[in-house]
Amino acid sequence: MGKGFFHVPPAVNEPVKSYAPGTPEREEALATYKEMFNQKMDIPLYIGDQQIKTGKTRNMHPPHDHKHDLGVFHLAEKSHIETAIEEALKAREKWAKLPWEQRAAVFLKAADLIAGPYRQRLNAATMIGQSKNIYQAEIDSACEIIDFLRFNVEYMTQIYDEQPESDEKAWNRVEYRPLEGFVYAITPFNFTAIAGNLPSSAALMGNVVVWKPSSTQMFSAQVLMEVFQEAGVPDGVINMVMGDPAMITDTVLKSPDFAGVHFTGSTGVFQNIWAEIGKNINNYKTYPRIVGETGGKDFIVAHPSANPKEVSTAISRGAFEFQGQKCSAASRCYIPNSMWNEVKSYVEEDLKSFKMGSPEDMSNFITAVIDEKAFDKLASYIDQAKQDEDAEVIMGGGYDKSKGYFIEPTVILTTNPKYTTMETELFGPVVTIYVYEDEKYEETLHLVNETSIYALTGAILSKDRYAASLATEILQNAAGNFYINDKPTGAVVGRQPFGGARASGTNDKAGSKLNLLRWVSPRLIKETFVPPTDYRYPFLGE
Repeated sequence: MGKGFFHVPPAVNEPVKSYAPGTPEREEALATYKEMFNQKMDIPLYIGDQQIKTGKTRNMHPPHDHKHDLGVFHLAEKSHIETAIEEALKAREKWAKLPWEQRAAVFLKAADLIAGPYRQRLNAATMIGQSKNIYQAEIDSACEIIDFLRFNVEYMTQIYDEQPESDEKAWNRVEYRPLEGFVYAITPFNFTAIAGNLPSSAALMGNVVVWKPSSTQMFSAQVLMEVFQEAGVPDGVINMVMGDPAMITDTVLKSPDFAGVHFTGSTGVFQNIWAEIGKNINNYKTYPRIVGETGGKDFIVAHPSANPKEVSTAISRGAFEFQGQKCSAASRCYIPNSMWNEVKSYVEEDLKSFKMGSPEDMSNFITAVIDEKAFDKLASYIDQAKQDEDAEVIMGGGYDKSKGYFIEPTVILTTNPKYTTMETELFGPVVTIYVYEDEKYEETLHLVNETSIYALTGAILSKDRYAASLATEILQNAAGNFYINDKPTGAVVGRQPFGGARASGTNDKAGSKLNLLRWVSPRLIKETFVPPTDYRYPFLGE
């Protein structure tokens, strides 16, 4: 067969469409939304070459219209998970041996399918099932997953190209093998791109995957599986299973062939998984790779030199886009007293202009939170803030779940920098403000660093370069993605590799080759051209 050193198409970030009134993409998205909203999906388990309908199902409903029926997805029993593991390991025999350029072609095709014929289908599924407005869907379920797929292929070639030095006596080469076993991918509801990337990045490197998507992301998860299948992902390479999370995880982690977990979700769940892996460590054929991106309590710090309008915009966008349901969303802000009144007036103006409702109405900036559990949690924190002496709800604070799970964008002002909503991850459209005295800027930076167990994202806004430098130094461990004069959200694949440390995860940087390196096990091969024939070294001479 032919051989060659192949160059992949250069990875370029997918352009974000505007969806402005009158644009063709807007009309196509609306038409696809209407069509899919009125469909009834019957989503099976994908195990090996089988699409399994167990008959035990769970209903799907749009968060913004929870009485509307979108269909069902089927739930696995333990035997199905065991079969998924078996099918994955069976598929590994051929997939791990497949030349890398053939694997690359599969996922480059998936990227092109999403960029073209599947773009609005995936966007509409995300709008309906996860209540994203069209722009949030476009940057997620179109552009970011396309970028993940294309850039990961480029990163793979960079990894393979990294080789040790050789000389005239021996040839040294490193082989980047897939992990021995299978990878378990656990994905969240809030980003369709993450749901696509976690299983596909591991699979690209030659691994096989058992993938458990979130039960509140199943509408778009089904479309991702349609894309993977049309792109040519072989049967058994990515197996999609749904059901009781504890049962699935327990079954997976008990397998001797478990080789790694690729996780995005809550800190508590990830810590439990880590602990369970530790309990089972003697059972595994190899030490599992543990990769996770978990919670955040992300901050904005304004220096007195900052532009108040820039600060307010960072708050309005950073805290309230996608209803604050981003791990990177701004949820605690530190504003100097000298500019607080001006920032407050600008944020009030923004919130008054926000429209809230179904994503089908593209004039709506805010839609619903993901489900009733999230709604009730957020409502309880808002109610508590209305009662506490050291906190005040100064904007928003309303909520209604009669039709959809709608929480008004809410601003809490606190006099206590350690108030509960300054420390606890809420995952909703609630931001808490602490006003500090201008002369206590450096002291406030230390407060920011010490307040939260998380370290995912954070932002400093300042026109004073010394102040920005000081913040960069003091907050070096407080955020894995640190922004100067910007909001703390919106990481772009290939430009801002994403991830945090502390209780925010293992900081393995999705959207970079650092993450892909976690899914390979290098083997060094040294070939000596003329082996020695005498054991004696020169130092033994008389």
